[in-house]
Amino acid sequence: MTTALARPLLLDLEAFARLTGVHPQLVARFVALGLLEPARDVSGRLWFSYADVAAVARIQRLRAAFSLNYAAVGLVIDLLDRLAAQEQALRAKQSGGRSWI
Repeated sequence: MTTALARPLLLDLEAFARLTGVHPQLVARFVALGLLEPARDVSGRLWFSYADVAAVARIQRLRAAFSLNYAAVGLVIDLLDRLAAQEQALRAKQSGGRSWI
């Protein structure tokens, strides 16, 4: 019996591709483009976290919604992440360093 508590913390390429519904070669392309940054073991195998699943969903949403190529998706993700960091810093500054969220 497998429960949510028993699932592995990291997924290999094949399991990650099955979970996300993305072909393993496309996942490898995402890694090559820097859209995903999986861990590597000593033999060079890729290991993905469950946070990477959300990253793939974000990549797919941006590509579908705006018809962007993958290089442009990377740029948009970088800009969105920078914007989120700036907003978080501004909220922290406005709250006097107190974090209520």
